[in-house]
Amino acid sequence: MMNIPPTAQTIGLLILSNVFMTFAWYGHLKNLSNRAWYVAALASWSIALFEYLLQVPANRIGHTTLSLGQLKILQEVISLSVFVPFTLLYMKESLSWNYLYAAFCIAGAVFFIFRG
Repeated sequence: MMNIPPTAQTIGLLILSNVFMTFAWYGHLKNLSNRAWYVAALASWSIALFEYLLQVPANRIGHTTLSLGQLKILQEVISLSVFVPFTLLYMKESLSWNYLYAAFCIAGAVFFIFRG
């Protein structure tokens, strides 16, 4: 991809991937809650295809400059960064202090995996 650094490419692809992932994993709880589980599973699988089409290249590109542990922690940070707005804005759930506590734990994981 042009002259975009591999880590930036990875972050961009993982953000897009996580938008699809979040809707695949949790969107059916709002939209298909009155349907059979297998209808929700088929809908989720169809959305997850797009997640994988972004996530696989993201990890392949990212692994050229990041360790596997760094990739995983980066994925978790991005996942929660997408999940929290999804929870608040789309699912209309309320924010609690537990989100802040979880963010501190993730920040600690980022510190330890990326130091040195």
